[in-house]
Amino acid sequence: MSKLIAIHSYRGGTGKTNLTANIAAILANLDKRVGIIDADIQNPGIHVLFGFDEDSISCSVNDYLWGRCEIRDTNYDVTSVLKNPAKESQMYLFPCSMCPKEIGLILREGYDIRLLEKGFKDLVDNFNLDYLLIDIHPGLNEEILLSIAISDILVMVLRPDQQNFQGTAVTVDLAQKLKVPEIFLVMNKVLKSLDTGDLRQQVESTYGLPVIGMLPLSEDMAALASRGIFSLNYPEHSLCRILETVAQKIVD
Repeated sequence: MSKLIAIHSYRGGTGKTNLTANIAAILANLDKRVGIIDADIQNPGIHVLFGFDEDSISCSVNDYLWGRCEIRDTNYDVTSVLKNPAKESQMYLFPCSMCPKEIGLILREGYDIRLLEKGFKDLVDNFNLDYLLIDIHPGLNEEILLSIAISDILVMVLRPDQQNFQGTAVTVDLAQKLKVPEIFLVMNKVLKSLDTGDLRQQVESTYGLPVIGMLPLSEDMAALASRGIFSLNYPEHSLCRILETVAQKIVD
């Protein structure tokens, strides 16, 4: 059964987009058909991790939202980035436009979230996806809440920071009221000096939700600087073991 997985953070800079791309790649390598849609329309960027720039995106999610194309036309088959894909592995990217004019149009006029919701469902059907990962814009507004509401799984990414903690509490409360079936927490950029066991216990007690990953602040991840997907570039890295655990717990 296909599942919609929303990846969200209350604040920017949590590593949400990198986490989305890594989870997608790990799932695809598990013999799954995976789609990644950039729903961070005001601040798109996940396409960079797959080696795309504005000139290489001929049809974007923006074009679909303005009636210029069908949602299926925004697909880019990125299965080739996988090192040793399984027989049924397939990975598709559905990017947004980086064009300032297109972003400005969205900021001025907004977009029809119901049309985007329909697009999610059409992508699952058209590409026979096992999982569609939705990289959602940080913060909270009506469009974000509607994207969360239709998801089967919500993954909240947060840093060990008081602003993150408070904002995440608001988002979790709203997601629970929207009756999202499953909600998971991932702590990212955790300093090595922190007691991860104590931090995990504190966060799980605060939110009443499972922390499925404690990702350390990684200089190697920072050095890659979004020039690729970390788990594919450094498959033997200790961070990848945690990322694999996170991906597995999401889909178990």
